[in-house]
Amino acid sequence: MGKITSALKKAADERFQRIDKINRIKEQDRLIIKKMGSSSIDPRLITYFDPKALITEQYKILRTNFLSINKGRPPKIVVVTSALHSEGKTITALNLAIALAQTTNKPRILLIDADLRRGRIAKYLGVDQNSGLSDLLSARASLDQVLFSIDLENLSFIAPGSPPENPSELLSSENMKTLLNEVKHQFDFVLIDTPPIIAVTDSGVLGSMVDGVLMVVQAGRTQRGIINRATELLEQAHAKLIGHVLTNIEYHLPEYIYRYL
Repeated sequence: MGKITSALKKAADERFQRIDKINRIKEQDRLIIKKMGSSSIDPRLITYFDPKALITEQYKILRTNFLSINKGRPPKIVVVTSALHSEGKTITALNLAIALAQTTNKPRILLIDADLRRGRIAKYLGVDQNSGLSDLLSARASLDQVLFSIDLENLSFIAPGSPPENPSELLSSENMKTLLNEVKHQFDFVLIDTPPIIAVTDSGVLGSMVDGVLMVVQAGRTQRGIINRATELLEQAHAKLIGHVLTNIEYHLPEYIYRYL
């Protein structure tokens, strides 16, 4: 019995040490994504704060998969949507845009906040940008007046602008089609953050005008039936779904991988 007890104690100690190591690694990851200095940019934009972080690598994988679509001829203008609110859609769009801007050939990237009801891109970037897409589509501002950037020269943004009374009508207007045609020639890639497809029709409207749609899905929350319904709505709008992005995933890498990080 003494040998068995000793073996069990040794196994328990080893398990405790592994858990402690994992917790310390997870704590290091949390430290990485804290805001740096006096920056007002949201700490969840990890691709901006730390291009070498473990989480950033996941966005780089997403970038690689995106650039590999259609045998290396990826869609130029893409809508990013989700089925429901709070699935990580806007954070995903921002991190993907930054990751694309950080590629070696420095492509010109534009991220448009087309959530005219509750867009948050300007807030996440920590900027006070009042004029935006709604003002542009209503002919109250020009493209040059609504474009803004942070400290990545090849990455530009358009905020949602003043809350309009008719967001869906603005997004389906001829002015929107004209804008898409214009930015298609000025930028290498255009990402458009839109409201959830089940909540309103906006992402379906825009999805029919662009090259493809990425749907963000939160693991452990969004039911399969809801995802299927969201897919049906996109298909009915004649929007091309090019892939899904799964968020809120937690997993542990084998210990040997950490030796190389």
